[in-house]
Amino acid sequence: MTVGSQLNTYLDRAKGDFAVLRTHVATRWRESRLFRWVSGLSIAGLVLAIAAYFAIGAGLPSADRLLTYQPPLPTMVRGIDGEIVNSYARERRVQLRFVDFPEQMQNAFLAAEDKTFWTHGGVDFGGLIGAVVDYASKIGSGQRAKGGSTITQQVAKNILVGDEYSVTRKLKEMILARRIEGVLSKEQILELYLNEIPLGRQSFGVQAAARAYFDKDVKDLALHEAAFLAILPKAPERYGRAKFKDMAIARRNYVLDQMVKNRWATRAEADAAKRQPLGLVPRRSAFYDPAGGYFVEEVRRRLIDQFGENADDGPNSVYSGGLWVRTSMDMEMQKAGRDALRAGLLRYHAGKGWTGPIARVNMDDNWQTQLIVSNLALDYQDWKVGVVTSRSGERARIGFTDGEEYPLSGLPDNLKAGDVIVAAPKNKSEWVVRTVPEVSGGLVVEDPHNGRVLAMQGGFDARLGSFNRATQAERQPGSTIKPFVYATGLDQGMTPATMVEDGPFCVWQGAGLGEKCFRNFGNERGAGQQTMRWGLEQSRNLMTIHIANDAGMENVTNTFRRVGIGEYDNYLSFALGAGDTTVAKMVNAYSALANLGKQYEQTVIDYVQDRNGKVIWKADKRRCETCNAPKWDGKAMPRLTDAGKQVMDAGTAYQVVHMLEGVVTRGTAVRLRSLDLPIFGKTGTTSGPTNAWFVGGSSDIVAGVYVGFDQPRNLGGWVQGGNTAGPIIKQLIEETKPRWPTQPIKAPAGIRMVRVDRRSGKRVFDGWPTQEDKPATIWEAFKPDTEPRRSLDRQTLEEKRSAAIAALKAAMEERKATTANPRRVDETFLEQQGGIY
Repeated sequence: MTVGSQLNTYLDRAKGDFAVLRTHVATRWRESRLFRWVSGLSIAGLVLAIAAYFAIGAGLPSADRLLTYQPPLPTMVRGIDGEIVNSYARERRVQLRFVDFPEQMQNAFLAAEDKTFWTHGGVDFGGLIGAVVDYASKIGSGQRAKGGSTITQQVAKNILVGDEYSVTRKLKEMILARRIEGVLSKEQILELYLNEIPLGRQSFGVQAAARAYFDKDVKDLALHEAAFLAILPKAPERYGRAKFKDMAIARRNYVLDQMVKNRWATRAEADAAKRQPLGLVPRRSAFYDPAGGYFVEEVRRRLIDQFGENADDGPNSVYSGGLWVRTSMDMEMQKAGRDALRAGLLRYHAGKGWTGPIARVNMDDNWQTQLIVSNLALDYQDWKVGVVTSRSGERARIGFTDGEEYPLSGLPDNLKAGDVIVAAPKNKSEWVVRTVPEVSGGLVVEDPHNGRVLAMQGGFDARLGSFNRATQAERQPGSTIKPFVYATGLDQGMTPATMVEDGPFCVWQGAGLGEKCFRNFGNERGAGQQTMRWGLEQSRNLMTIHIANDAGMENVTNTFRRVGIGEYDNYLSFALGAGDTTVAKMVNAYSALANLGKQYEQTVIDYVQDRNGKVIWKADKRRCETCNAPKWDGKAMPRLTDAGKQVMDAGTAYQVVHMLEGVVTRGTAVRLRSLDLPIFGKTGTTSGPTNAWFVGGSSDIVAGVYVGFDQPRNLGGWVQGGNTAGPIIKQLIEETKPRWPTQPIKAPAGIRMVRVDRRSGKRVFDGWPTQEDKPATIWEAFKPDTEPRRSLDRQTLEEKRSAAIAALKAAMEERKATTANPRRVDETFLEQQGGIY
């Protein structure tokens, strides 16, 4: 029989069978009402199922999105040395590749969640039937049915669908799971799952969870630790708590048994793992050194301004973009600055008593929860933030975020329940009240050669409040602004040796305001004519006003604007620091002095990279078109232009710095003299006094600080920049002394160093500077042709002239005896040569 005849035979049989079936169905349809109902319902159900499939599936996101899926990742912040110093994250996430997950870790999750993962097509129908039965049994009970979802379905839920509890969501999961299996490999699906699964303690993915629960990387986890992480998808917030420890151990041991059953572990390995405790580490609020709190908060503000906060703001947002940020924070300098400012604030506060609570909570509600969500904390010695839970007479108790309560002593009279305070342990069972100083301040350290901020401290502790007094507090700078008034005078033809009147100066302000008379600090009377140098060293207000008036107040305010201190009207009071500015701006202005008039934009961020390592922002905006040329073109090597801007004459800047060195040597900042370093700087004290300042530094580092209350008020009559702010910078320098240069700033070309009398400014020819505190003769810096003329007073000149002529006459008389041709002595010779040298 041929193939064709066989095929015809089969077709004939099929037609016959179909005819018989059709006759049977038709007969049953006519004779049986039940058959008609069942058949109709079956057809309707099939139609509805197909319609539902297309209706639900039509609105689902494409599984192809997973091919380019980028999970929300935190922004990582690095310091100046490249070490990670902080991160901006609302969720802990660390992305790993499939090959980075240990096989033991993979198998633990498969044993707990999806034993048939490697063989099913996205949906495990056996598990699905069990889930349906469980769901039906719990209808109306309020209990949640077990999921029955495969790992592929969980990926669909976590990334594409959402966590709604409904039958519709389950159907969406199943449809998407089938689609995902057609788009991704099993390895890719498992990689997504292990990176995205929420596991409690704000951790997403197993690497973040390994750090959160065990402070380990996944590659270092033991079998019992991997099994514990595998139980967390079911109930992460339950199994991770100490009070559910027994439940967690039972569930972990079940996973270990399943691993044995599936031959992913031996019985001996599982039994050994069961004997291990959970070994969870306590929750930690910070994984990074909190010393840089104010610095990294300033970085965060600037990043949000640049890139946005959340995913809706763009692909490079701070809390989901996975940015890598290199900052200029020098952790050694940052810690020294923090410690120095704190010491200064505590020194001022000493003996002033308790200043009140740092916050309040409502004792009618859960005080522990309120304390946790307040996010108040402190990183100083062994001090902790807590809530006064009760107060009765001389007895009180304090509670902390862990819920523990202890007796509290050292009680101020107005302390009461609900106060959030700071306390320190008195012994193992009792705490004592401590006080964070109410006075505060800001400190900035900068590299003048490039504008990079090395350290920034905006108060006692950033976790007590994020207000950054280094950049956000507008304060009057007082006398720290005077160097720029003097710089304007130098630009207008004055010299450090110019005599200036330290005397009364009054201005008629009109009939409405009357006459304004300026005074020296402490109402000291004027000292008459003095050198400009002396006026700056001693911070004389009257001399500063005379200089500002003679140089032109418009020129003075132009200088303030050029160096970035601020925009002010042309009123003489601004020459004494009456305008508002910030520590950061003042430090940047002084950096221009240290860098001989060249100023760089102040920066806290060097550059920003996206999650793939591409630089998307950098502080250095200079371009070099030929730097990446494929081959050498035979021309000179390309060089970048200097990024700095010359905001002041180099000679003027050096003259000011040279005078400010005298402020440290013998002026208002003499407390820093014992550092035995070539430091320049200026103190400042505003009216009241309400602010105490010091700004200064060296050729390589410039630092500034102010101390004052947030709501300005009198600090006390004894407070001055020299005794309150100066010691803070002194401690900073002492703690980082190897970093500070031992050579003074070099004079620029054209500056002439001339010996002068320190008090009169007159040129000296017969004396040399000494190492005394207040030598009679000093070296002074002059621009070309501005140094004092080479002359002495008339009487001294006549005496020296007469003596010189007499000596010459004697010599000539002696020669007359030995020569027959004597020469005539020219008595005007010395005068013609310009005087005595």
